[in-house]
Amino acid sequence: MNRNTIKVALIGNPNVGKTSVFNELTGLNQQVGNYPGITVEKKVGFAKLSEYTKATILDLPGTYSLNASSMDESVVIELLMNKNDKDFPDVAVVVSEVENLKRNLLLFTQIKDLEIPTILVINMADRMIPKGISLDIPFLEKELKTKIALVSSRKKIGIDNLKQLIINYKELSTEPCLNASSIDPEYFNSLRRAFPNQLLYKLWLVITQDVNFANLHRKKIEENSFAKPKADLKRLQQKETIKRYQFINDTLKVGYKVDKTTATDFRERLDRVLTHKIFGYVIFFGILMLIFQSIFDWSSIPMDFIDETFAVLSSYAKTHLPAGILTDLISEGIIPGLGGIIIFIPQIAFLFLFISVLEESGYMSRVVFLMDKIMRKFGLSGKSVVPLISGTACAIPAIMAARNIENWKERLITILVTPFTTCSARLPVYAILISLIIPDKRVFGLFNMQGLTLMTLYLLGFGMAIFSAYILNKILKIKSHSYFVVEMPGYKIPMFKNVAINVVEKTKSFVFGAGKIILALSVILWFLGSHGPDKTFHDAENIIETQLQNKTISGEKDDLVASYKLENSYIGIIGKSIEPVIRPLGYDWKIGIAVVSSFAAREVFVGTLATIYSVGSHSDEETTIKNRMAAEVHPITGKKIFNVATGVSLLLFYAFAMQCISTLAITKKETNSWKWPMIQLVFMSGFAYTVSLIAYQLLK
Repeated sequence: MNRNTIKVALIGNPNVGKTSVFNELTGLNQQVGNYPGITVEKKVGFAKLSEYTKATILDLPGTYSLNASSMDESVVIELLMNKNDKDFPDVAVVVSEVENLKRNLLLFTQIKDLEIPTILVINMADRMIPKGISLDIPFLEKELKTKIALVSSRKKIGIDNLKQLIINYKELSTEPCLNASSIDPEYFNSLRRAFPNQLLYKLWLVITQDVNFANLHRKKIEENSFAKPKADLKRLQQKETIKRYQFINDTLKVGYKVDKTTATDFRERLDRVLTHKIFGYVIFFGILMLIFQSIFDWSSIPMDFIDETFAVLSSYAKTHLPAGILTDLISEGIIPGLGGIIIFIPQIAFLFLFISVLEESGYMSRVVFLMDKIMRKFGLSGKSVVPLISGTACAIPAIMAARNIENWKERLITILVTPFTTCSARLPVYAILISLIIPDKRVFGLFNMQGLTLMTLYLLGFGMAIFSAYILNKILKIKSHSYFVVEMPGYKIPMFKNVAINVVEKTKSFVFGAGKIILALSVILWFLGSHGPDKTFHDAENIIETQLQNKTISGEKDDLVASYKLENSYIGIIGKSIEPVIRPLGYDWKIGIAVVSSFAAREVFVGTLATIYSVGSHSDEETTIKNRMAAEVHPITGKKIFNVATGVSLLLFYAFAMQCISTLAITKKETNSWKWPMIQLVFMSGFAYTVSLIAYQLLK
């Protein structure tokens, strides 16, 4: 018997637990990419529904209705309108939430009008008893003309029933719930007569939304005299929404009951504390302090283990593999390069862990609401907090998240300042520099100084983003006015499975994404550091031997030869040529190479130094990258390269510099102009250079 594969579209409002349902159906069997031609995230999962049936599940961006106001929502509409799309679903699964069923059903009734087999999932069923909610499922199924799966992701209830409903999707009714065309019968009847082979609601979406489907375009409809002024279309849309809510209200009067004496006001009491004008900020600051203390304290043991393991692995490869160019590449290029990124997996995983817990618990929405009061003073809105906080993971999806900001001026400012937020790619740089220059001591016996320094850098980046937004708001002469609306989801105990999957997927994405770049650069840097253009490089051994005999130098011959070769290699020549520019910042040519190469991705800084120091040293092969950096001294002065002045200069440089070509590319795509990314690059890099210069000159 052949296996069947059903294409499923998972659709729903934000904060209804759609991700929980997706994770229950797919587990770790999922992958993330982008929709063709655009940078909206596309999450696809795979589920085995029965012995003979599989499902490909597409988790669509959250949307409140099919009246699109953002690019994310347009993705949903265009997919559901185009049967020729390879992702067009056999069945739509609309996820709703038991406490907000009325609002969630608006989207459901619209999708039913597209005559796609549709299942209604009512999620968070475990909250019905505490909230005094009762449902008449048979009545709701009859009125909504669908099958309902009552699900609790937390209690593992209803998932098997949902799988069975998906398997039997062909038995579902495709009849709409209501006749929405009754808002203007004459207009819709004439539209139906003009296009008898087209679905009426699809025609309406083509007219009112900036979308197309099949071979039908808005221009063709307008040629048939169905064009209406925008004001008239807006009024008709409002009538349609009112019509749908009238139907939803009538249905829920019978099928949805709430015993208000059972419900508690715990959420209201907690909101009063967490969003308080004073205590709200104190609590948020305390949570940040806990996060950054934990990142250093909890991750130190696994990081030390990984660091030592890669040092031993590099030494083992060098001593046990046959001598030659391939062994040098593996031991001095690939292993140190990969070790330079894998060592930071514990810290990155802990960062994503905390962010996931804050999002899952419902607290992050309170932070957005809380910060709106501050954002308004700097020309932004509370919605700008979402990209700024998302920027702690990566600036690229954070900039994309600015799409839900309707006001162009606020959106543009948010895009331009978001790269100041400290992303996880900066974390490896911060971590190793802080460990080199900040003592591992505690203040008042409670606070780790390294953790406090890390938090200071995060706050510094966020503060600079806010300050830059204030300046841009004064400079940009773009008229704007907007209102801030945010949904406050109910508080939830974070689900372990959701948090675990999010941490694993985000960490894996970061490591493999960075790993590709670092592996390629490590090979290139190893080659440039192991080869030179002239006899000076190739005769290094004879030159060093002569200098030792003349007693003009002293030291271990192998190390002196390796160091001499490195300075006269291709990478040494490049580094020496840029050294005059970076020397005032306290950087030598090796650091300069790391800074320049990290323009591809910030985290490459550590991997680059790991490769350079591996090529340039042959004694004590098992020394870790951290210890090699700590032992690096200036050849003339004999002072440590990574001292407090240089370390602070580097920390400030990476706190403010653009240093990421991918971020420039996404800014260009989102603004549709090279003007804004170039402004970002010049301003951020110039500011970073100036601040680092001042810091080094004051501290040296």
